[in-house]
Amino acid sequence: MFELKIDNAKYWRDCVESIVNLVDEGLFNIAKEGISLKAMDPSSISMVSFAMPAKAFSKYDVEKSAGVGLNMENLSKILSRTRDGESLVIRDVDNKILLEFIGQGSRRRYKLQMIDVKKNVEKEPSVQFDANVEMVGEPLKDMIKDASLISSYISFKASKDQFAVSARGDSGELEALHEKEGSLLKKFEVEKNADATFNLEFLENMVKSCPIGSVINIGLKTNEPLKLSYGIGDAQITYFLAPYMEE
Repeated sequence: MFELKIDNAKYWRDCVESIVNLVDEGLFNIAKEGISLKAMDPSSISMVSFAMPAKAFSKYDVEKSAGVGLNMENLSKILSRTRDGESLVIRDVDNKILLEFIGQGSRRRYKLQMIDVKKNVEKEPSVQFDANVEMVGEPLKDMIKDASLISSYISFKASKDQFAVSARGDSGELEALHEKEGSLLKKFEVEKNADATFNLEFLENMVKSCPIGSVINIGLKTNEPLKLSYGIGDAQITYFLAPYMEE
């Protein structure tokens, strides 16, 4: 049994959007310390890892740990109906999740059926990254959009003094260079040159929910999965994406 309350329902909506961008179902682990979820996308090319501490809720009453499997698309549709100024209460009732939106003199309740999640993910990929880069979110979003104009793939390359983003397609090429001393790179640590290429559609979905003004952390190793993470308030969202390897 549990009962959770978030004073700003739109905050939970934004957190769920960061998950549903990649996966259509997931298992929320609700424990004393907070909520977490790990899930693979249907193609098994990417993974999302989400964690939200108990302190992010105005009420967090959890008798014992519980696993709650939900269809993320259905949950997202309900949360998309959030109004300004509403709070949200979440609790379990008869193998369903009750979502109660509380506004000024009004209440709306939805019940969402729990499901058995087919694939449960226990661990994140274990990669010792050669480069760790932190940069402002908006410029990275722009670079990904720029690359999507000419290609379906994007390459990241971190060397001693710069971080390079490139894309190549039938219609042309793109190259964007960012110097170590530049204002966009908030952190730049390179133990060894790292270079890998990734699917642009997945990356677009990963950065989509990054709040304005937030910093995105990128872990990079040559031809290994990319790690991309950022905060949404007190919550932390982390993605892993397998590299694209030419046959």
